[in-house]
Amino acid sequence: MQVGVPKEIKIHEYRVGLVPASVRELVQRGHHVLIETGAGAGIGFPDAAYAAAGARIAPDAATVFAEADLVIKVKEPQQAEWPQLRPGQMLFTYLHLAPDRELTEGLLASGCTAIAYETVTDSAGGLPLLAPMSEVAGRMAIQVGARCLEKEAGGAGILLSGVPGVPPGRVVVLGGGVVGSNAARIAAGMRAQVTVLDRNPRVLDTLDREFAGRVATVFATAEAVEQAVTEADLVIGAVLIPGAAAPRLVNRAMVAAMRSGSVLVDVAIDQGGCFETSRPTTHAEPTYLVDEVVHYCVTNMPGAVARTSAVALNNATLPFILQLADQGFPGALTENAHLAQGLNIHAGHVVHPAVAQALGLTALPLRAALGG
Repeated sequence: MQVGVPKEIKIHEYRVGLVPASVRELVQRGHHVLIETGAGAGIGFPDAAYAAAGARIAPDAATVFAEADLVIKVKEPQQAEWPQLRPGQMLFTYLHLAPDRELTEGLLASGCTAIAYETVTDSAGGLPLLAPMSEVAGRMAIQVGARCLEKEAGGAGILLSGVPGVPPGRVVVLGGGVVGSNAARIAAGMRAQVTVLDRNPRVLDTLDREFAGRVATVFATAEAVEQAVTEADLVIGAVLIPGAAAPRLVNRAMVAAMRSGSVLVDVAIDQGGCFETSRPTTHAEPTYLVDEVVHYCVTNMPGAVARTSAVALNNATLPFILQLADQGFPGALTENAHLAQGLNIHAGHVVHPAVAQALGLTALPLRAALGG
């Protein structure tokens, strides 16, 4: 199969769909890999490294899209890329379609088969291709939150760890999943006062056991969320409903009640955000103020640590990429039910039920999409 990797064009996005080690695996199995020139240069993977792994270097993205049977990306296709997709072509990348009707319509019009990293499942009920970037984003959330709390960044001038005689900053994490638990680990390691809220008692029990009382766990009623948020210095939005829009847990009134210089980091912004006052931002302009509260809502947070993120992502995606290349569509998805859960768009139809529900569309049954 011809596998193609275009250079990412989202603002300050330096990750790459395939690193050279992944290319080598594909080539050894008899596949052809086409890499747009400069696709990995931003994170230290020059064209020469790809050529040494067996890839062919394409002069531009148009060549990649025109020749590839399977397109591997990191972020959702940008508007300039939609017309380059075609019927019968597979796209494997993060999509986050639930809050993005325009992108969904662009993919539907292309006729391509779009498989989303974030809805591929595993036997434990997890999201294995979302997990590595969620780990990165959760750890980064505290890092960027601490930076935003600094006075020159618009924050209240609070050091999360505190110092002897001065109490630490108060960190509230909404959601105790992969993002939330990683955020809590870093915040606790910085000696902040940490509270995690979640609606799953088992999640709260797991966190309580892990942290042995160093992190407070609270069942996430509306009242508990309001109290925690309005008293916090830093709030991390880490809620997720697979494939669907994120629930709005923090309304405008709660934001208005927060202290001046407090910080909100919305890791759920890819799925629409969990704060009513959230709007997508970029690494070029990552923050803005609402009611004197700093909002950090960058939609590709892991792109700031692009080399770590790209390698971690490839470690997770490679087995699925190999299966797609070896068996194609619908063979790979028919054999692997977990990969099939990643199918969001096929031949002009929305397939994933949560995406269809979020956008008010009718889903094509998965069995029908796979020809069953």
